Amino acid sequence: MRDDARPVPGRSPTLQAWLALPVFVLLATTFEAQARTVYRCVRDGTVSLATAPEPGSKCVAKQIDDNAVQTPNLWGEMGVFSGTLYEREQDGQLVYSTRHLPGSRVYLKFTVRTPPGEPAHVGLGKVGKPQLDRHAKLFKAAAKATGVDDAWLRAIAHAESGFDARAISPKGAQGVMQLMPEVATEYGVSDPFVPAQSISAGARYMQSLLRRYHGDRTLAAAAYNAGIGTVTRYKGVPPYAETRVYIDKVLTLYERYREAMGFKRETPAQ
Repeated sequence: MRDDARPVPGRSPTLQAWLALPVFVLLATTFEAQARTVYRCVRDGTVSLATAPEPGSKCVAKQIDDNAVQTPNLWGEMGVFSGTLYEREQDGQLVYSTRHLPGSRVYLKFTVRTPPGEPAHVGLGKVGKPQLDRHAKLFKAAAKATGVDDAWLRAIAHAESGFDARAISPKGAQGVMQLMPEVATEYGVSDPFVPAQSISAGARYMQSLLRRYHGDRTLAAAAYNAGIGTVTRYKGVPPYAETRVYIDKVLTLYERYREAMGFKRETPAQ
């Protein structure tokens, strides 16, 4: 996101507050009074939001009431989850839109928080020093059984729970590997708070994700965080701020664990 995004003089909340708002709320509450009507515009199979009908697009008016900030399901209805908000002049007035039309200039960039019901999260653990003594034998055994890098499994556990066997996330994930109940059941876990069961199941689940994504750790981490269906829906890493923070955290931890365990730093494929 841009740190220099320009708010409307005399009207806007703080930049931090702006970036926390879904863009439809931003459009409906920050600009001119008539912007209580937000237009959902479709062109060439792509969707945008605007404070006025876009030339060349098929637009439908959406009335946003004063409680819009309490109705995040409108995101799904609108079909826009991340991108850039542009400013341009149209018919002598400033118009704001998520589509880059001729004469537009960048107003701000945004990534929405996870819609309700999605499992994506930033993780319970914090990036810090590797903790090689935590469940070391269990991670070694799980890595040997599945072929998944020991350092990668530790990075996931570190980011997910900080190795806390009793951890429960606000989304309902449990144990060292923060398995969602349906995943735990699928992998035969009878007690998600037993480290041996959690780590074994988490490793097998990660093994299946790495196979699905042909060894791409970024996509595997995205699916572990936000779900396979979400990655499929967005054809890659979903635009959720939580998932992107989570991936950065896991990849950073992975390199730290590899280094602590005596492995050389991986270099990106050319």
